[in-house]
Amino acid sequence: MSSQTWAHISNGLVYSTIVVLAVALMAFAADLAVGTGRKRSDLAKQRRSSLARQSVGTSGDTALVAAASPETAAEQRWARVGVSLTGLAAALVVAAVITRGISAQRPPWGNMYEFTLTAVATLLVIWVAMLPKRPEWRDLGVIVVLFNVLLLGVAVLVLYRESAELVPVLKSYWLWIHVTAAIIASSVFTVGSLASVMYLFAERYERRDIAGQTGGVRDAIGSRLPGSDQLDKVAYQTIAFAFPLWFFAVVAGAVWAEDAWGRYWGWDPKETWAFVTLVIYAAYLHARATAGWRGRPAAIIAIIGLAAFLFSYFGVNIFFVGLHSYGGV
Repeated sequence: MSSQTWAHISNGLVYSTIVVLAVALMAFAADLAVGTGRKRSDLAKQRRSSLARQSVGTSGDTALVAAASPETAAEQRWARVGVSLTGLAAALVVAAVITRGISAQRPPWGNMYEFTLTAVATLLVIWVAMLPKRPEWRDLGVIVVLFNVLLLGVAVLVLYRESAELVPVLKSYWLWIHVTAAIIASSVFTVGSLASVMYLFAERYERRDIAGQTGGVRDAIGSRLPGSDQLDKVAYQTIAFAFPLWFFAVVAGAVWAEDAWGRYWGWDPKETWAFVTLVIYAAYLHARATAGWRGRPAAIIAIIGLAAFLFSYFGVNIFFVGLHSYGGV
């Protein structure tokens, strides 16, 4: 097949991914509506409490917890549908990235459109692959899928470029090293930061529920989300994993810059905002290590970190001109 044919196949796979993700989003929204995330979180707390009582010789209400643990088939259905559809979407967008690379006969991340496709593919694959070991990640489905639908929409409507050869500066093995690390780190950062967004809703609801002051849309959403402690744990674990990768991506980019432009660092807008993002997430990890800055303050820092990353990716390329503007907008 010709390169143009492969490009058309890639485009069709992207559109198919958007449709499947839209249906998955509706399934996760239905799961959120019946509040299964909160129920799962409450049952997990009951189990931990029962086990703690057993460890000190108190039988407690173990039988009650065991009886309450299984979710009903209706409660499980929507989440299972959402996970299955998201897995299908992950396969479709991975195929879209591969066929795009075949079309261009090069690594498929030579511009913002291709980087976005690869980032979405990576994020979805990581999220789906982690579910067997981290079942609590299932409760992030609604916001993870929504975020990726929006990213693909921007990619198709704003960032799209025809498949073409790489510009000379990108023809380097550092493209594989630097960009791969950046894509994985940014995808995992996104999961953690989105968990922090959900944390703010859940934490607000729990605080107001204790005070007997619940009401409004935000509390209605918070009452259906997993517990804030569970979301906080997801956020911390993912950001702690992604931070060294992002640090490596920044260092690898500096080494590549010396090879391509004769200097390690020149405060190019992209370099500057990549460093700003690194500092913000470092502040998040420091905040988590400081007792007075855990919880809500740390979650806000994580969200600011995601905003900085999104600006470094979209904003810098749109509003600034620099050495990293070769890929077009």
